[in-house]
Amino acid sequence: MDALNAMRGTPGEAPGRLSLRLPSSSGLATYTIRNAPLEAPRAIGAMNRVAYAAAHVVVDPLADIDPSSGTAIDWDRTIAFREHLWDLGLGVAEAMDTAQRGMGLDWAAARELIARSQRAASARGATVAHGAGTDHLVPGPQVSIDAVIAAYEEQVGYVEAQGGRVILMASRALARAARSPDDYARVYDRILGQVRQPVIIHWLGEMFDPALAGYWGAADHMAAMDTALDVINSHASKVDGVKISLLDAGKEVAMRRRLVPPVRMYTGDDFNYAELIAGDAQGYSHALLGIFDPIAPAASLALQQLAAGDRTGYDELLVPTVPLSRHIFAAPTRHYKTGVVFLAYLNGFQEHFHMLGGQQSARSIQHLSELFRLADAARVLRDPERAVRCMRAVLTLAGID
Repeated sequence: MDALNAMRGTPGEAPGRLSLRLPSSSGLATYTIRNAPLEAPRAIGAMNRVAYAAAHVVVDPLADIDPSSGTAIDWDRTIAFREHLWDLGLGVAEAMDTAQRGMGLDWAAARELIARSQRAASARGATVAHGAGTDHLVPGPQVSIDAVIAAYEEQVGYVEAQGGRVILMASRALARAARSPDDYARVYDRILGQVRQPVIIHWLGEMFDPALAGYWGAADHMAAMDTALDVINSHASKVDGVKISLLDAGKEVAMRRRLVPPVRMYTGDDFNYAELIAGDAQGYSHALLGIFDPIAPAASLALQQLAAGDRTGYDELLVPTVPLSRHIFAAPTRHYKTGVVFLAYLNGFQEHFHMLGGQQSARSIQHLSELFRLADAARVLRDPERAVRCMRAVLTLAGID
């Protein structure tokens, strides 16, 4: 903290290198970094929760492509970021919605991402699991349930051919084609009957992807849960766990308590993850979270404290990240990737603030400014001086001197 105080200057001096003017709903005001960043752990201790970070991709901003439709990925930076997550003891959930899967990252690019990430993980014995879905199948009235099954089989087969583990993603095509819960049961029965090793099933709510409304054959989440549980519990030997992303802690706990052992619950609740991972007397959730990408050091340190029996230390590290996460995942929730990549830019994991499809423009300058403040409060700005420089560049582009 002494170094931070020195850079701030003394009272009455002009703002130091850690101060800048940030906009808010009430106008511009000077903001000064208040907190020292968390130090990443030098050695990784035991964890008693399985924890995956859904990782973003780094684009190549110099590629001569149509940014609204083309895909150009900086593979070196993308894999380097995964190395950063593995160094912190986290697993990587690959080619998921955090990587803009189905929202900029098409199946062709996802295949290459899966292959590269699996090779990198295998070389160091790291944990990775890959999204397999049906996103190469365009939803429409012409798509049959058999076509959905074939699309799943293609992607699952590809992941398994790379030596990878599968995260079975929710399917927009299935949501469009299904006429009843029985259609969902038919598809999942077929795929789970073929997989080589247990998979993670991903139930992604409509707040993340409006095209998935009514998944499992019911608009009501509790009715949909009945169908999902029938499928999962009847195939318990083929299901490692289920990731539920409904942003509703009560629904997650209700489902968690109905899972048959040894099926795990992986929280995908970026609003309530701290309490869900800590759990209660009847159980707890593991983690497969997009927010673990930008808060990886805090997540790693907190999970090690939890495993050591230090609930207070866990709360001190992870609870301050929750307001940041709730802001990043605020409605429209599907634009949360913008905040994730913005923090990667502030923290030096990429030299630019660019995304697939130009999605860096999906959040306002006020939103990004509040994100900056909350990231400081959570102590996840790993180099405050750099973060201020990067924030100033974004502010200048918005016309703020």
